[in-house]
Amino acid sequence: MADGRVRRFPDAHQDVETADSTPDTAQTRSPAYRLAYDDPEFLCRDELRPVRLQLELLKPELLLSEYGITSTIVLFGGARIPEAARKDSARTETLAELSRYYEEARRFARLVTERSLTSGGHDDIIVTGGGPGVMEAGNRGAAEAGGVSIGLNIVLPHEQAPNDYVTPDLCFNFHYFGIRKMHFLLRARAVCIFPGGFGTLDELFEALTLIQTNRMEPVPFLLFGEEFWRRIINWDALAEAGTISASDLRLFRFVETAEEAVTAIDAWRPDN
Repeated sequence: MADGRVRRFPDAHQDVETADSTPDTAQTRSPAYRLAYDDPEFLCRDELRPVRLQLELLKPELLLSEYGITSTIVLFGGARIPEAARKDSARTETLAELSRYYEEARRFARLVTERSLTSGGHDDIIVTGGGPGVMEAGNRGAAEAGGVSIGLNIVLPHEQAPNDYVTPDLCFNFHYFGIRKMHFLLRARAVCIFPGGFGTLDELFEALTLIQTNRMEPVPFLLFGEEFWRRIINWDALAEAGTISASDLRLFRFVETAEEAVTAIDAWRPDN
């Protein structure tokens, strides 16, 4: 075994091979005869949902641990934001203007990854949703720095293939949004939010709620683009209405550039 222990029972892979070589009979052709863990139809039954949830939690955790990843820098942002070179083909004028955040995310990921490599390349690894737009920019910047990055993709009705810059061995695919979001935050040393849509807002508020309710330790929480975020969300109105505390507005801060974000992460203290 990989951990040095003596194996006293057959390896699961060996039993799959043995079962596949069993003589072809009416009994062995029956779905009932298949090994439970080698039976996709069985594993996809509604009653097996708890098992699938466990598997989606366990698989990335094991592989990230085996890879030696100790901490991550989370990068959320819109899939529809184009790189500057393609902004002329953007579907709206606003998206074209927001293309600067593609370049900022790319530069931020490159800076973070360059610093990570100086300390061995196992901490502060960029993690994105693995898709296009700002997510692509994050994985791209990490690749340009010569480092690895993580992509947490999800199966969607429309095409959601991973971008070309995610490190293949760290590219995961999910069925459950909830488990995917857990993996974003399990190793997070900082959370960086770029302009985006419903998905980005969902990720922003879930992470912020976990910190606000003390279900997650505070980490640097940075929103790129103050003008965008103040136009989309009236933060002060929430505090004035009393639906959040005034102190909750200190759980995050606005930044504009990659360099400003790196400085903010370095200067951050839990009692900021």
